[in-house]
Amino acid sequence: MCRHLACLGPEEPLGRLLVEPPHSLYRQSWAPRRQRYGTVNADGFGVGWYAEGDPAPARYRRAGPIWADLSFADLARVVKSTAVLAAVRDATLAGADAEAAAAPYASGPWLFSHNGAVKGWPGSLAPLTAALSPADLLSMEARNDSAFVWALVLNRLRTGDAAGQALADTVLEVAEAAPGSRLNLLLTDGESIAATAWGDTLWYLRRPDLGTVVASEPYDDDPHWQEVPDRTLLVASRTDVLLTPLKEPSLEPLEESRT
Repeated sequence: MCRHLACLGPEEPLGRLLVEPPHSLYRQSWAPRRQRYGTVNADGFGVGWYAEGDPAPARYRRAGPIWADLSFADLARVVKSTAVLAAVRDATLAGADAEAAAAPYASGPWLFSHNGAVKGWPGSLAPLTAALSPADLLSMEARNDSAFVWALVLNRLRTGDAAGQALADTVLEVAEAAPGSRLNLLLTDGESIAATAWGDTLWYLRRPDLGTVVASEPYDDDPHWQEVPDRTLLVASRTDVLLTPLKEPSLEPLEESRT
């Protein structure tokens, strides 16, 4: 169910991060090493990055497999950025909105990806639609579970929640409504990264003077990669990584954290 990656660091070509490593995200589209669900991520891909002086990220998304896009190699070779979020997709339901369903989703400075699946979608999350305005629901980029989870996260960001809090509260809310869901979420605004490990693998690499990478799985065999325990919130900057355990809703009811 997808592989994704976010990086904050010095400016470098997208390809150096996404294509060149021996087990890069590009290679993970057909040969992931630690993916627990699915074997091939051929149902679309996307890359989002930030240009100097522009807070709104650019995106390049396609409905097909990344290896079949003849333009991506050229783009990745010459486009440079200090912050990137990218994903390769294994769709839960085939044919769900094509390119529009490919991460990263975006709004303002934010880029977002969901690795996983919501159990019982869409009926299981029908009660959560009450938290969103009709305009939010009608403007969703796609009609899949990931786009709806993004709408819940974005609603919290707009009301003032910090990125980590928005992800944590959304994961707990969705997990309570749809037990057994896999909810590895990834979010960046180009200055920080927030992520959750909930049902699938998540790793991070903190490199002195080279920034921080958060990914579904390591893109090389550097021994400094650290695995994030399941049921954990990660919040990272270019220099620091903070891990906070998340409790199952059934074990500890979610308290209302917003007024």
